[in-house]
Amino acid sequence: MAFSVINKRRHMGLQQLSSFAQTGRSFLGPVKATKFITDAECHESVLISSTVRLLEGLDLTCAVGQLLNEAVQAQHGAYRIGTSTLLFLVGAWSRAVEECLHLGVPTTVIVSAMSEGLNSCIEAVVSLQVPICNVFDHMDNSSIVYKLETVDVNLCPSGPRLLQGKHNFKDATSQLLSFYSLSERHAASPKFFETQAKVETEEHIPQTLRNSLHADSFYRKSALTHSRHFNRTDNSHGISRPDGFLEQCGSTPKTSSCKALVELAIGLSHGDHSSMALAEAAVRLQWQSVYLQQDNYKAPFVFDVSKLLTCCLPGLPETSSCVCLGYVTVVPMSSLALIKELQDQPFRVILIEGDLTESYRHLGFNKSVNIKTKLDSGKLPEDSAEELWAKSVLQVLTQFNVNLVLVQGNVSEHLTEKCTHSKRLVIGSVNGSVLQAFAEATRAAPVAYVTQVNEDCVGSEVSVTSWTSPHEVCGSNRMAVLLKTERINLITAVLASPVSAQMEAKEDRFWSCVYRLSHALKEEKVFLGGGAVEFLCLSHLQLLAEQPLNKEDNACSGWLPDSSSWMASSLSVYRPTVLKCMASGWHEYLSAVMCNTATHPSAVEASTCIQRHVQKATNSGSPSSYVLSKYSKLSSELFHSGISDNLELVPRVYDTVTPKTEAWHRALDLVLLVLQTDSEIITGLEHTQINSQELDGVLFL
Repeated sequence: MAFSVINKRRHMGLQQLSSFAQTGRSFLGPVKATKFITDAECHESVLISSTVRLLEGLDLTCAVGQLLNEAVQAQHGAYRIGTSTLLFLVGAWSRAVEECLHLGVPTTVIVSAMSEGLNSCIEAVVSLQVPICNVFDHMDNSSIVYKLETVDVNLCPSGPRLLQGKHNFKDATSQLLSFYSLSERHAASPKFFETQAKVETEEHIPQTLRNSLHADSFYRKSALTHSRHFNRTDNSHGISRPDGFLEQCGSTPKTSSCKALVELAIGLSHGDHSSMALAEAAVRLQWQSVYLQQDNYKAPFVFDVSKLLTCCLPGLPETSSCVCLGYVTVVPMSSLALIKELQDQPFRVILIEGDLTESYRHLGFNKSVNIKTKLDSGKLPEDSAEELWAKSVLQVLTQFNVNLVLVQGNVSEHLTEKCTHSKRLVIGSVNGSVLQAFAEATRAAPVAYVTQVNEDCVGSEVSVTSWTSPHEVCGSNRMAVLLKTERINLITAVLASPVSAQMEAKEDRFWSCVYRLSHALKEEKVFLGGGAVEFLCLSHLQLLAEQPLNKEDNACSGWLPDSSSWMASSLSVYRPTVLKCMASGWHEYLSAVMCNTATHPSAVEASTCIQRHVQKATNSGSPSSYVLSKYSKLSSELFHSGISDNLELVPRVYDTVTPKTEAWHRALDLVLLVLQTDSEIITGLEHTQINSQELDGVLFL
């Protein structure tokens, strides 16, 4: 990482935050520039496109770096999205605070004014929330893209039949992927959909999906343009409404609800259409599997992310990516003959929690000490402890006729070889959610040791088949298999890429789409995207800076200074300066996104466009109404001044609500924490011990 020059006379912590944040600037917006992280010792490289992966590859040994990493990890752990926004705003607001300090603004005034500004912004952007109105109520068996015969959940299907179902499912997934990619391809062209494009779209979209699009007033000869921007220009004087009507611009603009899953998914794709197509397919498939398991489907469907997992297959073409009902994993090629021989038979399965090794003991077990075992040869003697243990395991498996063992931890290589010779398949490193899904579907009871197995612990009717053909070997001497059973609530997203270095980034992008969709469905509301929320925050702070300080608005901060106090007088003087500096952070954010998306060739032109519309919004007296009006009209040049005037209606762009606002909170909290820590270190107690009568109860941290 190339650090910028640190001025030791100024706050070093804020400068370090700004320097760290600069490394993730290219991750904003739908067109993300990937980065190579190279290990200085072993010189190995990996391709990344997420903030979390970036910080994992940076030297964060300094205190500020640790605090930044903790904030990003907290955001990632809670929401799995919003880390790029957090990182950028940390840098932008660090520079804003530095500017305030350079202008002589006291630290306590900065903390108070910026906290007030963020809270006010969060209240203001509520007007840009869009309700999600029961998107699953619009789906039935006829409108699901992946039909029943495609996923084939009949009891114990044969191997070839299951393989055929798998390939049909990949074809269905490819159809949806082609729809997303078609929208993306035409979005890059200024002319978008014309006659030829429309014909091509009709040919590529499945009839069921096309009917759903027409029914939900979404398919309007439209294309996605770089998702997170307005990108709307047209001579039309109407405002797009989901019900298919046009609202005149003279009426009060309102946010209408989102009523279709496909509309929601495309709006949340943020430029990554292939990953969102897989995420939407997973939601639909889980809804379908839950629907089939209930005779009278009345309970509202809740998308369960814990029932979704990924299987990365480097070396395969990207067209192999799909979602499957069941568990897809990789096994050694040595198991191919066994799988071919047993693929027409139902498997009996046991589930092992922990390792399947002779030395494994559950937590709390106290093993005897001062016992060492040494072997002179590579082969195990017939009377060795591991050999005797392996024989006892095989006896148990034979006794209960078990030919499939799923293990959560590691598996003894010696036992795996013996099981393969006896026509039994052992799969290790299985996720706990997979064991739980098979336990629920087969009624098998997970155990810690094989010796605990009895008839009640054994599940049945599990099918195992090759997911890839014998020549499609992913990695070194490995192949993919599909395990499934009737009524299993488990979905695997198979992610394939011919370039191994891209797999990690591809998986990160997929999970980002999944969690954007999951949070939106859970909260039943989204923000208008495309920069609308950030633009409203920028305009709102500009107006707020011009308004006088209201004591009642600051009562919630925990202090209410007297009008004659030093704090009150300082706030009245410096508050507009702080709010304008804070607004510059939103300005930087919008400018960076516009430049990354190449809608404007330079930061200067992007900044000029933003400032022009900010002036119009503030002059209108209601920035929220201005944003809603410009967002709904195609004649707006906002964020895309060079687009053609012949655009037709395009679908909306959406953002999640809570993950975004929590990223704002965490960013500001981190900046203010470093600011106050720096102030304590630099100034010392003797500089902060001011007459208590002048402070009127204000406490310096």
